Amino acid sequence: MVDQINNFIAVSLQISSDAVNKCNDRKESSILMINKIKKISTYISSIDPFLTSFNGVKPKLYVLPEYFLSSFPMGESIEKWKEIGAITMDGPEYEALSKIANDCNCFISGNVYEIDKNFTELYFQTSFVIGPSGEVILRYRRLISLFAPSPYDVWDKYLDHYGKDSIFPVVDTEIGKIGCIASEEILYPEISKCLSRQGMEILCHSTSEVGSPLLTPKEICRRARAIENMCYVVSANSASLQGIKLPPDGTSGMSKVVDYKGLVLAEASGGETYNANAILDIEGLRKARSRTGMTNLLSRQPYNLYADFYNAPAPLKPNAMLEGNKVKIPNREFFINRQKSVIEKLHDEGVI
Repeated sequence: MVDQINNFIAVSLQISSDAVNKCNDRKESSILMINKIKKISTYISSIDPFLTSFNGVKPKLYVLPEYFLSSFPMGESIEKWKEIGAITMDGPEYEALSKIANDCNCFISGNVYEIDKNFTELYFQTSFVIGPSGEVILRYRRLISLFAPSPYDVWDKYLDHYGKDSIFPVVDTEIGKIGCIASEEILYPEISKCLSRQGMEILCHSTSEVGSPLLTPKEICRRARAIENMCYVVSANSASLQGIKLPPDGTSGMSKVVDYKGLVLAEASGGETYNANAILDIEGLRKARSRTGMTNLLSRQPYNLYADFYNAPAPLKPNAMLEGNKVKIPNREFFINRQKSVIEKLHDEGVI
């Protein structure tokens, strides 16, 4: 266990995403990305002393929205999006973000499209955590996505390179044990449960979702994941999506900090804002996890009860993008065709 800071501020930094879809090449999209990081640097360096002076407690964790550097592909091929929308693991974008974390002595979490040196044919949607040292201390590759490659699609080869410990990573830090989840994966309880089984106390949720005053599915699940895993959820949404044909403010709002009882501690309205910030009490969370009683859900889970069910053959098979040990680059039709095939199998099994 590392030395702990028991109380600190977590900030869901709700910022706009500048879409790179209209960029002709990597050089052009990189300019947009670096300019976005410069803006983030200005924000964080200003927020830090401001919130510290108000609260007497320092912001130590900033969570950025999903694909905050690029927005998302709108029909581009895998090859084209890899060129204009994905960054490399040792590229200037990570270097610039690492400098912010180091200069401001904070942790930064976010989500990007990333090219892995071992899978250069594809890209993965990657959630990351950068520590105050400037080092990337956690990489989580999104596992469930309708329109993007995931480690599950190249499963055997991915495990050969990185092992099973890479699939649901949790990092032990001075502010607590941190895990990441991407966007709509908040709807799937199994992912966060795999993280909590490894001690996850803070779930960083980078998302880009429709803003609404209603209880949307993701909004309900943010609270559910916090309750069932007895963890904090720090969720950051896009303030807007600039540079695409959709109305830009459709994603605004929804950023929030949820405590381990499912209570919303702070929430953002529309626009670029740091208003979704709150003090996290990690020591209080640990005491709650150590108490007996009905509310200690972590201690009451009989995991073996579900083992046979989860070990049963599933219609969604791994390695869909592997031929032997060679990676296949899918076309865009592949993703929907695969889903149709799974639906047919679920019909055959009587599930739907």
